[in-house]
Amino acid sequence: MNDSLPKAEQCRQQLNQAALDYHEFPTPGKISVTPTKQLTCQRDLSLAYSPGVAATCEKIVEDPHNVARFTSRGNLVAVITNGTAVLGLGNIGPLAAKPVMEGKAVLFKKFAGIDVFDIEINESDPDKLCDIIAALEPTFGGINLEDIKAPECFYIERQLRGRMKIPVFHDDQHGTAIIVSAAIFNGLKVVGKDFRQCKLVVSGAGAAALACLDLLVDMGFPLANIFVTDLAGVVYTGRTELMDADKARFMQDTPARTLAEVIPNADVFLGLSAGGVLKPDMVKRMAANPLIMALANPTPEILPEEIRAVRDDAIIATGRSDYPNQVNNVLCFPYIFRGALDCGATTITREMEIATVHAIAQLAQAEPSDVVANAYGSQDLSFGVNYLIPLPFDPRLMSHIAPAVAKAAAESGVATQPIADLEAYTERLRQFAYHSGSFMQPAFHKARNADPAIKRIAFAEGEDERVLRAVQIVLDEKIAVPTLIGRPAIIQQHIDKLGLRMKAGVDFSIVNPDQDERYHDYWQSYLSMTLRKGVTEQYAKLEMRRRHTLIAAMLVHKGDADGLICGTFGTPRLHLHYIDQVLGKRPDCTLYAAMNYLVLADRQIALVDTHINEDPCAEQLAEITLLAADQMRHLGLIPRVALLSHSNFGSSNSLSAQKMRKALAIIRTKDADLEVDGEMHADNAIDYAMLKHTLPDTTLTSSANLLVSPNIDAANISYNLLKATAGNGIAIGPVLLGCAKPVHILTASATVRRIVNMTALCVVDSVWAAGGV
Repeated sequence: MNDSLPKAEQCRQQLNQAALDYHEFPTPGKISVTPTKQLTCQRDLSLAYSPGVAATCEKIVEDPHNVARFTSRGNLVAVITNGTAVLGLGNIGPLAAKPVMEGKAVLFKKFAGIDVFDIEINESDPDKLCDIIAALEPTFGGINLEDIKAPECFYIERQLRGRMKIPVFHDDQHGTAIIVSAAIFNGLKVVGKDFRQCKLVVSGAGAAALACLDLLVDMGFPLANIFVTDLAGVVYTGRTELMDADKARFMQDTPARTLAEVIPNADVFLGLSAGGVLKPDMVKRMAANPLIMALANPTPEILPEEIRAVRDDAIIATGRSDYPNQVNNVLCFPYIFRGALDCGATTITREMEIATVHAIAQLAQAEPSDVVANAYGSQDLSFGVNYLIPLPFDPRLMSHIAPAVAKAAAESGVATQPIADLEAYTERLRQFAYHSGSFMQPAFHKARNADPAIKRIAFAEGEDERVLRAVQIVLDEKIAVPTLIGRPAIIQQHIDKLGLRMKAGVDFSIVNPDQDERYHDYWQSYLSMTLRKGVTEQYAKLEMRRRHTLIAAMLVHKGDADGLICGTFGTPRLHLHYIDQVLGKRPDCTLYAAMNYLVLADRQIALVDTHINEDPCAEQLAEITLLAADQMRHLGLIPRVALLSHSNFGSSNSLSAQKMRKALAIIRTKDADLEVDGEMHADNAIDYAMLKHTLPDTTLTSSANLLVSPNIDAANISYNLLKATAGNGIAIGPVLLGCAKPVHILTASATVRRIVNMTALCVVDSVWAAGGV
């Protein structure tokens, strides 16, 4: 990294390299194809292929709708581009657009469980492109058009919707239009303005902007009150420069020729153009309580700070995540397709889009969810100036939008398989949302927005290269205020070697074990804590020089840090020894425990106790379970506990089975609201249909997401097997339970990403300890 470059350029280069590494390692790309059926014997082969497969082919010939029963088509979407209008990159071609399309595929899968093939087509002729895409109809349940330039995108979508009997959706147009419409609808509601009596001024006349206006007009916004500007100025009656039929609809008989001339008395500004085009003096001349939606990325048409400098009555939305009211298409497109696929929709109608607008708007107006509030922290999630639309990771989005889409599809007459029981469908979607494994996003959100005074995190192994890389990310994402324990020269040597941008004394502080002004106070405090526990003065002095976890714990004890991360070398017990000596347990706890989260393909699972208690008794298991459930709740998760055993609801009367039964009774006495059942086999715990068959009166309402094992062997073996075979190595933890202060002890195998994740959780714990949500 060239230190002579401006810091912003260094940041850009670092981000670029990180993105390249992310896409290349450990496997190139972001998606793969995974079989859903076993193929383990000759019979499986005869069922999957010849001769057995012929039976399904014949059923589809009898009734084409059977294709959704016997193949993946009903849950398969094509994300298609020709690469003519990619992000902010322009016409870079289909090959270079592939990473973006793979990214879109990941969003579909993660947010709505929809499988995607990304298809990049080397064709710029609109009619030929239509022919290619239309010919793909037998393969897919829906088509998501992406990054196709205007005005061709309008023509292509219209042609395909007319020719194909499956949903075709251009997200750049309609996804943006839906979110913008919901935000405008709610923004005007907040200030008490009549939707039909407002003046709207638009900067930009591309696919997204025109789609927004078309939808707003269909929802009742007067066409006469909309003024469009683009590179050639105002779209006025008689203009010929840069005009097309879609834009001509918005011609106005006005003498205004520039944005500055048309902006006075505007109630709404909608920017889908370029950074900096809206000036503060223009904002001054807007109507009272203006709604300013500056959506250009990464630089908005005007920054919120510039607006606040001249107006204190403005409501502001951007396309960025670091300001309130982020307009993000991920709020809708996965869930629109979810609803459309599930009801067998043959197209996406305007009624379905309007139903989505209202679903999003109503969700923002609804009473805040405890789960969402816990997940996102103390941020005000009440409908108002800073909360016009839901947050992108609100788990309620799918269960609000998809049913609304399916209902509208049925009412529009385009649902070939109408959903008879919308209530049951909604509940099924709700369960999926809480299995989606996206809970780290709210944790990062909460950490970023925490008061810097309570997110000072000490890193015991400050010389470790993984820790240094993680700290750079922590700084870039504003997650924590780091303090590194280590020798300054060695830390700097590693920073230079790794090409990191952070600077000691500016971005982070260092505690030098060899020379720190607090050393005398720290060893004396340590000695007073351990004087009658075998520690002498000489030993206390020596330990305070060489044990970095001890130093970090003392930082937290003395109030010089709010939490600590350690454990990238050695065993958890080694680190826990010093943490216990200095910080100790919570007053209401008798033990420590370790919990690990695994992010699997279709769910997230927490396991305890994976690292600390070798053979806990029933009372200890109950305490561990309650601590783990409490931790999950403050991360915005609803715990559903399975007490695991080789015994399945009394099938064995061994001592370990009896222990799990006794633990269940204790837990139910202490927390009557907690969903918990057992003792049970692990397959019953994660397969709810099997559990209901085995025990119809189970108290669990869905598959368990907190698995409690009878001893450390079972917990640790289960955790490592699942991590390696089903979790792609993606784990979050260990999370230390029972400590008086925010502390997490990692393992020697911790990756950079896990260190970053645990830092965010440590900050969340600090917020929690400080009395935050």
